[in-house]
Amino acid sequence: MKKVVLLVLLFISILDIFAQEFFKTDIPLAQDEYWWGGAVAYGAQMPYLKPVKEFNLALDNNNNQVVPLFLSNKGRYLWSEKPFFFEITDNTVKIKSEYEQIMIQQGGSTLREAYITACQKYFPPTGTLPDELFFTMPQYNTWIELMYNQNQEDILKYAQSVIDNNFPRGVLMIDDNWQQNYGNFDFRPDKFPDPKGMIDKLHNMGFKVILWICPFVSADSKEYRELLGKGYLIKRKGSWLPAIINWWNGQSACYDLTNPDAFDHFTGILKKMQQKYGVDGFKLDAGDNGFYNTRYLDSYKKDATSVDHTFAWMKVGLEFPFNEYRAGWKMGGQPLVQRLGDKHYSYSALQSLIPEMIAAGLLGYAYTCPDMIGGGQISSFVNLDEKDFNQNLIVRSAQVHALMPMMQFSVAPWRVLDKEHMDMVREMADLHQKFGGYIINCARESAKTGEPIVRHMEYAFPNEGFAECKDQFMLGDKYLVAPVITKENSRTIKLPKGKWRDDLGKTYKGGQTITMDIPLNRLVYFEKQ
Repeated sequence: MKKVVLLVLLFISILDIFAQEFFKTDIPLAQDEYWWGGAVAYGAQMPYLKPVKEFNLALDNNNNQVVPLFLSNKGRYLWSEKPFFFEITDNTVKIKSEYEQIMIQQGGSTLREAYITACQKYFPPTGTLPDELFFTMPQYNTWIELMYNQNQEDILKYAQSVIDNNFPRGVLMIDDNWQQNYGNFDFRPDKFPDPKGMIDKLHNMGFKVILWICPFVSADSKEYRELLGKGYLIKRKGSWLPAIINWWNGQSACYDLTNPDAFDHFTGILKKMQQKYGVDGFKLDAGDNGFYNTRYLDSYKKDATSVDHTFAWMKVGLEFPFNEYRAGWKMGGQPLVQRLGDKHYSYSALQSLIPEMIAAGLLGYAYTCPDMIGGGQISSFVNLDEKDFNQNLIVRSAQVHALMPMMQFSVAPWRVLDKEHMDMVREMADLHQKFGGYIINCARESAKTGEPIVRHMEYAFPNEGFAECKDQFMLGDKYLVAPVITKENSRTIKLPKGKWRDDLGKTYKGGQTITMDIPLNRLVYFEKQ
């Protein structure tokens, strides 16, 4: 019977798709006009010059944030409050919406002017920031080292190793599987004999502590039965029973945070947990829009779309200055920490960090971290033979992170690197701390203006030929950063007009392209004179 019902639902969905009439907007790719937008994870494909298959902002996110915004270097932009489809084909950006005719608007004549116009109109800055420690010190996440074996003893060892190896102390994130089950917010007693004592000790060591959480609830748990009785779970389409949703950790029920009572219940539990254990905040994972296909779900909010659930999940973080997200919908300018999706341990993944960080900024997410140093994709590290470990890649990854708004460690440098390479990585952590005052000033300015902290060269220097530049960026309006992101110890750097002084004190006349030999222990950056 179940199979018949599923087949009927699938058939109805297919009929709905074919019957649906869309509002369409076509934007030909004109000469010297370039477009950015839609999906942070597509940053490396921006500006859009090559074909991109259809992307549905309602259900796709490629493991990262999506925003219904497109921007042009000629000052044009488009915005919709609802999700839409986009694709790049036949030298045209093709937009189609189920909800409205999306109009192209004019916001000046440059990428920066288009962004500022859209920002002020649709996602103005709030004037508030996540906790400033995110910007001024490195972060540490226990995922790669401990995976699903989060436990008190090893977490304290990891934190102590940060101190023993003279790395700056910042936010420490305890990742998934510290809790008894999903939907429960008590530590596993077999793994954490004294969680309050552990967190007190981490605080005394100089760390702030945040815990991984998700909106899912393990089926047939005490919490499931309680929430079922309160009506706080997303329901199956046409049923009073909770939906069981497939996600990467199995099959679970899920909080319906479009219900204000469920939202207050959930955030109330987190605040009580803070009081009980002393935890500082939360890493809020698994809010991906693809989990919430409303063709199969019923929500408290009757007209809820998939991204309304992602949006409600993001609102939870506004209750906690220590927060982190990887999936998102809109919410530009809000005091929420974002992180790029988990990257593989490879040079190709390293090369995606700068364009994706730029895309995050252009979509309103100024307070973003470029994944974890070396990559956060666990499959890259499982069964990795340490003798074959490319230590240079970790160094170059740390260099990309060092002059970003945030930098985050997970794989332990002291475990996988020899002394020479670890010293280079530590220097990057120290450099980030040294630049902390400047970075936090950029963040404070962003909280007032909404402007990105990591800026595309075209954004900062329009009409100087930077539209397709993907391997260097501006940190605020003062520093040009040009990391090495390949196996070679050299690279070309294009300098904007003006005068520039590099990290070694040498001055260059702008408006030229230079080639530099760059040893492994050097991150090249230039200060505008």
